[in-house]
Amino acid sequence: MTSQHTNGKYEYLAENPNFKSMPIIISLIIGAFFAVLNETLLNIALTTLMSEFQITLPTVQWMATGFMLVMGIIIPASAMLMQWFSTRQLFIGTMIIFTIGTTICAIAPNFSILLVGRFIQAAGTGLLLPIISNVFLLIFPPERRGKVMGFMGLVLMFAPAIGPTLSGIIVEHLGWRYLFIAVIPFALLSIFLAYKYVVNVFEVTKPKIDVISLVYSTIGFGGTVYGFSSAGDLENGFLDPAAYIPIVIGLIALLLFTLRQFKLDEPIMNLRAFAFPMFTHGIILVLFVLMAMFASEIILPLYMQGPLALSPSTAGLVLLPGSILSGLMSPVMGALFDKFGPKVMMIPATLILSGTMFMMSSRLSMDTPLWFVMIGFILLMVSVSAIMMPAQTNALNQLPKQLYPHGTAIVTTLQPVAGAIGVSIFVSIMNTRQESILSQSATPADPASINEAMIGGMELVYFIAFIMAVIAFIMSLFVYRAKTREMKE
Repeated sequence: MTSQHTNGKYEYLAENPNFKSMPIIISLIIGAFFAVLNETLLNIALTTLMSEFQITLPTVQWMATGFMLVMGIIIPASAMLMQWFSTRQLFIGTMIIFTIGTTICAIAPNFSILLVGRFIQAAGTGLLLPIISNVFLLIFPPERRGKVMGFMGLVLMFAPAIGPTLSGIIVEHLGWRYLFIAVIPFALLSIFLAYKYVVNVFEVTKPKIDVISLVYSTIGFGGTVYGFSSAGDLENGFLDPAAYIPIVIGLIALLLFTLRQFKLDEPIMNLRAFAFPMFTHGIILVLFVLMAMFASEIILPLYMQGPLALSPSTAGLVLLPGSILSGLMSPVMGALFDKFGPKVMMIPATLILSGTMFMMSSRLSMDTPLWFVMIGFILLMVSVSAIMMPAQTNALNQLPKQLYPHGTAIVTTLQPVAGAIGVSIFVSIMNTRQESILSQSATPADPASINEAMIGGMELVYFIAFIMAVIAFIMSLFVYRAKTREMKE
């Protein structure tokens, strides 16, 4: 069982002097760190894989697109799985799946096998994040969750930040297979620590499995993510049937999935979590901030390697301080959240984010100094870390214990979906604006004209991101510290 019931309140395990939470945290964090790190490790090796396996760019991009697709399909089922298996069983099983996928990738004789291993990796990664978030919610009381969830933020921000840099070194000196070989010992270490230290904190109730909901969920989230992810690679974008047909089918399936969840006594994903105002408020705010962040993470590398003519490694180094600082600040933000609550942090952070997005929408040019880009990205990432963790933790804090698995599943499902949608929409907006500017240019084939048009498209994207940040600022004015509401037994 999760915790003892005393005087109508739940006694969290971290408050029990005989309970050792640190070994559990270390076990889970190691697993999460290397699973998340693996998401970005491969990005820099795509060119190498194209050469070795003689495949095209659209084909090799399935290493990234397929990873996100599988995560979008598997995460919604996490709430159900957390009620069917003990904490140790589920975490170790998930890490074993991830390790098997990593091993297949390391020894893959051809691209098809490599892609299968990558999909298996994604299944393990997709389940890890909601499992870990749910464990932290059940172990720690609301007044101590901020700092602990901040360590999760460190993993989610720091691991992707060092991924490309670490990947470049490994690929150059050892070869792409070592991107997977190097991860295997740490995955095995996490499994060993979990076997030794992790105890059950989930309430295993084994609810009835609704197969129809699983089908709707798979088609809905899978179709939506696939459609939006494909749009950026297609010549006609969202107007291509290969993009809009999966999106339409996915959205219809999501509607059917949503309606069915409200009719079931034991839903796969209990959407009644949205009845809690701070949960809904926090999720919407996080999505707006995520969109603003995705705008920068996609646009800035294109800007630096295009109009500024920087090499990929130099562009990565310009963005590295912001990503690392954001990760390192997450535990600090968590401690501040525990002490002061969400509003004190989120109001100034959303204000800084809005100002940063506005500056980026009006100050980019062919001569913009690198220090401006670096400082802008640092302000962006630090403000995001001061918004995301408090918003998510505060949202989950209001839920009753019985809804924790569903709340974490909702949060972690929406993030890759928002990622796929955000990237596709912003890239499409930028390209459309760029083509519009070039169509009015007297020298549309001139490199200078192309770069100026690209900057015009980027400025429009940043202005839209500015509007989203302003909406987040307005929403932060109405946030309050959520209090946990337990359901009646």
